Amino acid sequence: MPGPLKGLRILDFTTLLPGPYATMMMADLGAEVLRVLSNAYPDMAAFLPPFLPGSDLSCNLVYLGRGKRCLNLNLKSTRAIEIVHRLIKKYDVVIEQFRPGVMDKLGLGYEDLKTVNSSLIYCSLTGYGQTGPLRGRAGHDINYLARSGLMAYSGTKDRGPSLTGMQIADVASGSNNAVIGILAAVISRKETGKGQHVDISMTDGVMAFNAMAATTYLAGAEEPKREQEFLNGGSLYDFYETQDGQYISFGGLEAQFFAAFCRIIGREDLIPYGIVPPNLEKVKKEIREIFLQKTRDEWTKIFSQVDACVEPVLSLAEAIDDENTRARGMVVEFALPSGETLKQIANPIKFSATKQEYRALGCPAGTHTREVLLEIGYTEEQIRDYEKEGAFD
Repeated sequence: MPGPLKGLRILDFTTLLPGPYATMMMADLGAEVLRVLSNAYPDMAAFLPPFLPGSDLSCNLVYLGRGKRCLNLNLKSTRAIEIVHRLIKKYDVVIEQFRPGVMDKLGLGYEDLKTVNSSLIYCSLTGYGQTGPLRGRAGHDINYLARSGLMAYSGTKDRGPSLTGMQIADVASGSNNAVIGILAAVISRKETGKGQHVDISMTDGVMAFNAMAATTYLAGAEEPKREQEFLNGGSLYDFYETQDGQYISFGGLEAQFFAAFCRIIGREDLIPYGIVPPNLEKVKKEIREIFLQKTRDEWTKIFSQVDACVEPVLSLAEAIDDENTRARGMVVEFALPSGETLKQIANPIKFSATKQEYRALGCPAGTHTREVLLEIGYTEEQIRDYEKEGAFD
């Protein structure tokens, strides 16, 4: 059975990570995604190593472009704008990731395009949103996290905030909220027949991640501080170094899990006090010393048959090869023209009937330009003339 988003047509003007990741997710679920790229606004992800063996194609390009076709247009050309307007009549969704006002200057803003297709859903994905004093300001993942309040109680007392290994604001906030916003607008359009502008701010998204901390603060509690909360180091819920320089995670908040943990490490005396015992720093130091007595894998084996919320900190290679990762089908393989195979992380959403569709790897800018233009009624002669006029860059 086709993917659940079959029939949804998306025109994608995004580059880098947040937008392309969002549209890749929807392409995996069956949506028809057409990327519109321009050399005036190059996609830096297409130039980042590593590259496929014997090829100049970036692994990032073929991953983030998965399941999509690609059209190359010079967005400063009136002919290119004409092409977009013709495409808009056949597409349901536009997603763009420029700073506010850029698409308006090109004649491709929401107000321009909704006159062509009144039911159009138009998603703008930016760092700070379409309104507010920071709307035109440049930023990256670290900046959005910094302004969200999250970093004020993340990290350690002695070192302050710490970087994470992935782009939280870009993906967890930007990409995912773009998908949610677009699909919510699609449902609304089925009821009303009307499209709308979806404004996704990555900073808004990470601000909303202050879910529990902000709830208590807004109700009158003190601001959270580093290593003073249940989940940020202010309890025994933490990572513990092992004898071999690896780490074990412990998250047994509930009484039964904490009790099981204490029994395994030989500290039944701690059971009555829970994960925030008196003299927390002293107890934590003692537990750290216990974990240093065995290797990570030894502790993993010891805890493997016990529900104590204890798991090893795996390397990326270990996580990809983990039995649970394999059982969940979280790695997919693609055949390359060379005869080799390329592995990628799979779509994480599972359906009982409508499966994911891994139709093709991402492709270079302009791969489908001629094919798409012929589909929407342009002739070979017109395509040649438009090329001479600079509609494609």
